[in-house]
Amino acid sequence: MDKLKQPVLLKKGAEASLYLSNCHGRKAITKIRTPKKYRPEILDKQIRSYRTIHESQLLHQSKVAGIATPLIYMVNVPEATIIMEYIEGIQVKQYINRASEAERKKICLEIGGLVGKLHKENVIHGDLTTSNMILDNQGRIFLVDFGLGEKSVELEAKGVDLHLLKRALQSTHFTFWETCFNDVFASYSLVLGDKLAEKVYEKISEIERRGRYVEERKQ
Repeated sequence: MDKLKQPVLLKKGAEASLYLSNCHGRKAITKIRTPKKYRPEILDKQIRSYRTIHESQLLHQSKVAGIATPLIYMVNVPEATIIMEYIEGIQVKQYINRASEAERKKICLEIGGLVGKLHKENVIHGDLTTSNMILDNQGRIFLVDFGLGEKSVELEAKGVDLHLLKRALQSTHFTFWETCFNDVFASYSLVLGDKLAEKVYEKISEIERRGRYVEERKQ
């Protein structure tokens, strides 16, 4: 593998920047939470440090739960930086749009199982979209970017997670989103159990009703 002389910026987000880098001869992702000038300096450092620690913990907890996540190579809390494994593969967002019906069903069932495992351990991803899922060269789905994640036993948090995924499917995969989400939820229910999954589904419906109410009030 060619060694990277300088990190290459891949994505500049509101909270952090991602760089393609090198860690002891291996391709890596360096995630840096940059200071925010609009926050008091001490508070800003506390927030960035907390989120850096919290994200690395969620990645580890998810891996223990049987979910593929990037290996963490290094966590530098004072610099609010995580260096982690670079996953060779394709975003599920891109894969689904060109996959056959059978391949889509297989991938969506797998996604539902992964989210079920997450929620069974009360891990909330926080930004559950097909952009934050990588299909690697061995056919495994990796969940990435837990920067907005949390630990929560609340049905609301689980409902919000799945509502985000549903919205992402609607906007990005609009021609077959409903079939995809039904497959996701069927597999999710198998892992979480029908009773609890039904309660989460009720929360999704409640969140959608609240959203429609807000839109109606605006109009």
